[in-house]
Amino acid sequence: MKLFSKKVSTLTIAALMLSSLAIPYASAEPGKSTGNKQNAPAVEARTKKIIVQGEKKFRDLNNNGRLDPYENWQVPTDVRVKDLVKKMTLEEKAGMMLITEFPQFKENKLVLPNKLINQNTRYYIFRQTPTMDVIADYNNQLQEAAEGSRLGIPIVITSNPRNHASTDYTNNSEGAGLHSFWPGPLGLAATRDASLVKDFAETAAKEWRASGIRKVYGYTADIATDPLWARIEDTFGEEPKLASDMIYNVIKGFQGEELGKDSVAITVKHFPGGGARDNGLDPHFVEGKFNPYPTEGSLLKYHIPTFKAAIAAGVSSVMPYYAFPSNTSADQGLPWYNKTQQFEEVGFALNKAIITDLLRGQLGFKGYVNSDTGAVGNNAWGAEGLTTEQKFAKAIDAGTNIISGASDPTPIINAVKNELLDEKKVDESVTFLLTEMMKLGLFENPYVDGQNALNVVNNPESQKKADEAHRKSLVLLRNDTVNGKQVLPLDDSEIKDVKLYIEMFPGGNEAGATKKLKETIQNYDKSITVTDNLAEATHAFVWVRPVQSNWDNNPRITVGPETGITNVDKIIEIQKKVPTITAINFTNPWLIDQIEPNAAAVISTFGVKAEAIVDVIRGKFNPTGKLPFTIPANKEAVDNEVGDIPGYVEDPSYVYKNKNGDSYGFDFGLTYK
Repeated sequence: MKLFSKKVSTLTIAALMLSSLAIPYASAEPGKSTGNKQNAPAVEARTKKIIVQGEKKFRDLNNNGRLDPYENWQVPTDVRVKDLVKKMTLEEKAGMMLITEFPQFKENKLVLPNKLINQNTRYYIFRQTPTMDVIADYNNQLQEAAEGSRLGIPIVITSNPRNHASTDYTNNSEGAGLHSFWPGPLGLAATRDASLVKDFAETAAKEWRASGIRKVYGYTADIATDPLWARIEDTFGEEPKLASDMIYNVIKGFQGEELGKDSVAITVKHFPGGGARDNGLDPHFVEGKFNPYPTEGSLLKYHIPTFKAAIAAGVSSVMPYYAFPSNTSADQGLPWYNKTQQFEEVGFALNKAIITDLLRGQLGFKGYVNSDTGAVGNNAWGAEGLTTEQKFAKAIDAGTNIISGASDPTPIINAVKNELLDEKKVDESVTFLLTEMMKLGLFENPYVDGQNALNVVNNPESQKKADEAHRKSLVLLRNDTVNGKQVLPLDDSEIKDVKLYIEMFPGGNEAGATKKLKETIQNYDKSITVTDNLAEATHAFVWVRPVQSNWDNNPRITVGPETGITNVDKIIEIQKKVPTITAINFTNPWLIDQIEPNAAAVISTFGVKAEAIVDVIRGKFNPTGKLPFTIPANKEAVDNEVGDIPGYVEDPSYVYKNKNGDSYGFDFGLTYK
């Protein structure tokens, strides 16, 4: 990395020369925010002082009374980073290379002293869902503690996606002070609207930025090729082109055209694609520790395109999955590991051929690599025989730059001291991380305003946009003709004659979920007459919401007690008594061969608001959504499917076909005539 380039201005050179001279402190006390002229960034310091250079202001992060290059926002980022890396000890650099759980707060106060902050660990995963002002306050307390450290390196708060419902990860719902609530990624894919998805990401980024969360553990670029896999809910479905469009626009929306002070950095996952599974078994567990590719060329054809799109969008970082590539696979068209083995059977985060050769070399990725949580620890599949020190060294040498789920930097330190790892590899990793921090503007002002965060998320225009996405995400699968007229929509001309029976599954009629659903529908559309008496109902609306958790380590997609629907017979009973509008929430492509045939109308949902369904049922919105994946015909079809190819490539017998002859394959969806 050169100190100067031909593009460096004389102003920059002068600034570097001045950096060795003592510069007067600002008269402002620490803690005062100072806006700067000439398009300079706002600068705020709370424990260190502010250096004044003419009308420009800088934070004296190492407290030495002069402007160092790394503190000077006028200097090119690579020069700033190089200066700071030189100032860091091996121990400080090793601490930087960890991302771990959020520091402990007690009664909303950061518990100090904090070992993690003191060892220079600066990336933390936040999993709670308090209101935005609370998150902002947590951020500010952490940033103040970090600013007080020897070099004043700021903190990056990371989270899984926060704007959607989620079975296993950071869950969100509507409420004052919370993020705007959008359909899940499958629902966004169902809209087929790339501009809407970019609009979502831009809206969400403003909310994240306002609260101080500056990095997303997401979005998921995996292609849903095994219907049993419990993490399909987090994906954009099974078709590489569609998922690529979604990923590209999510990244552009969160990060902008390039990473900057208003960006939220994206960590796309899980390279080189987690969807290729064996009977849905996930590599969080030993039973699913490998990626099988039984179809020749499937890796590059189906699983890699979304990551190409992410790289083209300028994604900040990439997360490899836990699994290793299995040598039982068909030839995938990559250079072989040796004469007899196609792959080194070691987890992707430790696999040099996957990270250095494929991701960086063949695909041209220029950002940094973030391991999954524990992927270089207890879940380092294929490397179980290595010591912790050896695992860390192997992962970093393979190209992993930050290790998630680890809180002790000692293995990195010892790996360098014991000559298992060249310190230059450590410097490379820290350079990536500091570059991201500086581009995000955290070295100038990492603090946020809690009231502003509340104002941003409570903006009704944001939820208005989200509500449009909810409506667009709904897919109409069936709309039968009953008594000479299609069941849907139940429009204004006839709603006065309709008595609607409503029930949520799981739960049953007496459950709180059903009660809440009835209240929501009645409050939203007071013209609807709701009855609890099925005998007097003219129509019924049932919402079936099966669930499976990845943490169960028990892949299944049948609709029954095993997925929380204990009373399937009740659903069928309702459907047989009155024309029933059956909504099914798909986090997986469920087997619906029991609950679909007797319905009069069928709607697929993907983490949506009930109000959006009402708008479709009432004809206030003409359904336009299309399925983001193929729904399997039955258990036999699932047993015979190939886990590394999308459903639309499977044998035609794989897809579910309804009594009207419609196949519920990828891209299917009806509209009102």
